[in-house]
Amino acid sequence: MSQKSAGESEALTVWRDLEAPGIAVFEELARDAFSRLPDSFRALCEGLVIRIEDFPTDEVLDEMDAETPFDLLGLFQGVGRAQADAVAHTGQMPNMVSLYRRPILDYWAENEETLGDVVTHVLVHEIGHHFGLSDGDMEAIEDRAN
Repeated sequence: MSQKSAGESEALTVWRDLEAPGIAVFEELARDAFSRLPDSFRALCEGLVIRIEDFPTDEVLDEMDAETPFDLLGLFQGVGRAQADAVAHTGQMPNMVSLYRRPILDYWAENEETLGDVVTHVLVHEIGHHFGLSDGDMEAIEDRAN
């Protein structure tokens, strides 16, 4: 085994004592990511509920034809603004974005992105469904948030 430098040993000590971020930390990451989105974009999100769950439900997995619980990082549920005028509003549940903690952690572990960037990406992508935005539009919003 090779000797580690002082900086490597300090980094190892920090990581050795860390736990995977829980739902409360993810809620903070999501709030922070949302707060960094352009003001005009956030203003259009009035009434949107953002929630953190460990995994999608079995019903969501079936509906989305997901092979494993790790296939979905997030999901928009509701009536997107693009379709809002075409749908009756009686008894309508609030629009909701779910961010799935465990699949996001798995994705983060496999890629070279910060956890905050991954949460921001998933949040923008799912909110983008709310507005019917293109991938290019969502990428531009993400760039402004970072």
